[in-house]
Formats: sequence, structure tokens, C-alpha cells
Amino acid sequence: MKTKKMKTNIKLLAMVAFLGISLYSCSDDDDPILKAPVISNFEYGEGSTHSTEQVAYKGSDIHMEADINAEATVSSIKLSIHAHDITLGEGEVDWDFEKSFTDSKYLVINPNFHEHIDIPDNIPAGEYHIELVVTDALGNSTEVEGHVQILDPITLSDVSIDTEVVRGDDFHAEFLIDAVNGIHNITVDIHAHGITPGVGEVEWHYEEVFENGYHGETSVEFHEHIDVPTTVPAGEYHMVIIVEDEDGYTKRYDTHIDVTAAV
Repeated sequence: MKTKKMKTNIKLLAMVAFLGISLYSCSDDDDPILKAPVISNFEYGEGSTHSTEQVAYKGSDIHMEADINAEATVSSIKLSIHAHDITLGEGEVDWDFEKSFTDSKYLVINPNFHEHIDIPDNIPAGEYHIELVVTDALGNSTEVEGHVQILDPITLSDVSIDTEVVRGDDFHAEFLIDAVNGIHNITVDIHAHGITPGVGEVEWHYEEVFENGYHGETSVEFHEHIDVPTTVPAGEYHMVIIVEDEDGYTKRYDTHIDVTAAV
């Protein structure tokens, strides 16, 4: 009788143990698996206007914003901006931006990413690749990509400048200027190197700042006639045109003009 009761107890214990293991296993299987962050509404563009046109300007900044839906706390947001196969101009440098944002406002669930990234003024204009990577505390990560056109805030086009002038006459210079921040002024500098004045000749170094009709304009044609004194030595002269906008950014154009003696 006692043996039978013991067998019954052992069976009962076995059933309880099996039930416990089953319940634990079910509980373990039901633990939620947290998904990787989701990045939506990723937008970027000119910083001053919070534009979403995916265009920005050298010497200014890029506005960037994105909604992040994260089931686990965000541990970092990494942003990189770089270009491929852009030829450097004189005085320009490569720009390869990379930064991890770990501010407390981002180390939460469902943060909103909003930053303004300064653009150097000495980088080449062109198309730049953007990557935004969000990683959560569990190591899950999500990446979105895009491209932004970085442009010069000042562009010169349709340049037409006389290449030769007889001293005592004048020569004309004209070109179109587009300046998104407005024109502050235009400086024209003409000078020579290694030209020795002859008898009755006077060394010529011309410099003038043009503002009237140009200051504050965002799109205008520069059209001027520049007098060449009769006393200047003949020879090749270097001409430098510098357009400055209202933010202090400058665009330079170099050319040469030959001054000849009257026939």
C-alpha cells in the first residue's frame, strides 16, 4: 500500500516538473524580440531655410532631420557625408565628414534627429553621399542613404572680357552673377609683373570696387568699360575679379589682357 502511494507521489512530482518545464519553455518562447530601429521622414537641404530640396551651399550649413522609431533605447546615431570622384580646384580640399551623436536627447526610445552641419567654404562643389546609421542598445542598427548637391553660393557665367586693348582706349568686361546671399560688392584689380616703364610711361595698377547697381542683387549682369591710360607700358596684365556676397563668401575669376601701343 505504501509502495503504491510512493509511486503515485513520484508520478505526481514528475507531472508537476514536466508542467513547470513546459510553462517555462512557453514563457521563454513568448519573450518579445525587439526589432531594429526604423528611420522615416529623412530630409535634408539648405540650412537657413530648412529646405528639403537636397541642395546646400558651400560656407553655409545643411539642415537634417529624421524620425526614429526604436523599440529599444538608441545608443548612437552616426552621420557621414563624403564625395566620390570630385576634382579639386585651386585652394580646395576634400571634405569627409563623420560624427556619432550620443547626446542625451538621442539616447531614448523614438527620438527625433535634428542637426545643422556646417559646410566648409573651400571644398569642391558637386554631389555628396549621405549615410545615417541608428544603433540601439541591443546592437540592432538601421541605415538610410541619400545624396545632396553642394553648390557655390556665387556663380559666374557667360564671361566676355576683351583680351586686347590699345592704351588710351577702353575695354569691356561683362558676365552674369548669381549670388544666393546677395552681392556685397565686386572688385576689379589689374596689374602687371616685370614690365619696365619706358620714357614718358607710368606704371599702371588699376583697382576699383563696384557697388552701384550690384549691391544686394542676387542675379545681375556685370557690364563695365574700363579706361586704359595712354601712359601705361605695353605688355600683358593680370586681371582679377572678386565678387563678395553679403555673408563674406568670395568668388574669384582670373584672366589676362594685353595692352598694346597705338599703331
